[in-house]
Order: sequence, then structure tokens, then C-alpha cells
Amino acid sequence: MRRTLPKPKPYVFALFLCPIVIIYLLNAVLPIFISVFYSFFNWTGGRTMKFISIGNYVDLVKDAEFWKSAYNNLIIVIFCTVGQVGLALVVSFLLISRTLKFKEFHRTVIFFPVTVSALVIGFIWSLMYNKDYGLINFFLRLLRLERFILPWLDNPDYILVTASIPVVLQFIGLYMIMFMGAIKSIPGEILECAGLDGCNDFQRSIHITLPMIYDTFKVAVMVCVSGTMKIFDHILVLTNGGPGKSSQVLALYSYKISFDRMKLSYGATISIGILVLSVILTLGSRKLLGGKKYE
Repeated sequence: MRRTLPKPKPYVFALFLCPIVIIYLLNAVLPIFISVFYSFFNWTGGRTMKFISIGNYVDLVKDAEFWKSAYNNLIIVIFCTVGQVGLALVVSFLLISRTLKFKEFHRTVIFFPVTVSALVIGFIWSLMYNKDYGLINFFLRLLRLERFILPWLDNPDYILVTASIPVVLQFIGLYMIMFMGAIKSIPGEILECAGLDGCNDFQRSIHITLPMIYDTFKVAVMVCVSGTMKIFDHILVLTNGGPGKSSQVLALYSYKISFDRMKLSYGATISIGILVLSVILTLGSRKLLGGKKYE
């Protein structure tokens, strides 16, 4: 006779969830409230804290360097969203095609950079970008393409592009896994019927797969936007905001204000500004994508 296991009590679920919830509150929610608290003071790290109400927020709105950093952040968000999500979608379609071989190998290679520290990725690319002994310019010389040799990290005209490339290539695998999981949930009968009707891999991907994973696509875009808004490690190692301030992003600006200039309360205010802008861009991307045409 088959035995049925007793149904767990509700408090058992709560007991297992408590450590996760506590860690999340301490590491994500509590710092937000602490930053909001400090943003109403003039504080440089000592014992003296002077209450200035919304003075820091007034200064933030007038801060040209903050808006310049926000503009740089926005450009990187656009590059990374198109690059990461777009390339991940193309790679996912290739991995479900019937012609591609060694699919497990390709998945492993593409996902591997996600597991590497952003600081390591930034350091490796800083060596590759080096004008004198970097791999990129080395291969350009080897191929006799000297006219394409550039000071990749020293020209403000294209520094945001060169700084975005390592970020794009590192996280393609993350969104590839998201798309592959969504594609796996599509009933196989639908794709088989499309194949019997004469659809090739491209037609199946565009007319069947993409509409059925469109919700996952929207989530991937929102995750990419919110994640790129807090980019810090890559820029710190690659350029430290240079040349000048042409690649300075919001998180790096907040870091420099807080720990280089010791304006901790204003640094907290910048962090709140990053949060607000991230929420606006994330909700804006969700509104922009809509999705009614696939309903």
C-alpha cells in the first residue's frame, strides 16, 4: 500500500524562508533606508552630523557632473541591452537549430565568463586594449591593418563603446540561460508541427519561438537595464572614469564622492538618485516593450 507523506505545516515553510528574508533585508532593504537617512544630513564621517533637510537633493539636481555620469550610464545601458539581450537571443536560436553541432560545448563556453569576477574581466580587457602591447593591436599589426590601431581607452569619442564591449561579452551567457529555459517550456509538438509544415529554423524562431518567450524577453531587458545602471567594477578597472570624466558612471561618481572627497552624505544622496533613475528606466523599458501584439 502506497504511503502518503504528511503535508508540511505553514510554519515549516516560514522557518526555511526566514534566513533568506533576513539576509535580503540586511543586505538590500536596510542600506536603502540608511542611505535615505544620511542624505538629509551634512556628514563627512565624523561624529558631527548637521541636518540640512533636502539640501543634498537640491545640490544633486544642479550637479552637472551627476547628469554627465547619468548620460554615460544611459549610453552604456543602451549598448549593453542591445548587445547582451540581442546576442543572447540570437545565440539561443542557434542552439535550438537542427544544424548546429556540439551544442553543450557552445553553451558552456558562452556561459563561462558569467562565473568570472568583473574585476578580472576588466583587468584582462585593459591588457587587451593596451595600445603598445595589447592583443587587439598586436593582431591588427599582424594582419597589416595598422590603420585600425587606436588608443582604445584614451579617446573620449569612443571610450563608452570600448568600455561596454567587455560587459556585453561577459553576460551574454546569463541571458542565454534565461532564453533557453523559456524555450524548453515550449511544447515540442508546436515546433514539430511547424517543421512538418515546411518552416525552416529562422521562420520557427521568428514566428513561433520569439512570440512564445516574449515575456521572458521583457524580463531579460528589465534585468539588463537595472543591472547595467549599477555598473562599477568594469569601469573602475578599465578607465577609472577617464579619460577625464568621459566614462565616469553613477556608481563610480558616488564612490569617488564618498571615499575620495569624504562627502558621505552626498554620496548617499547620489545612491538614492541611482535608485530612482534605475526604477524609471526599468519601468520605462517595460512600458516601451508592451507585448500586446503577442497576446
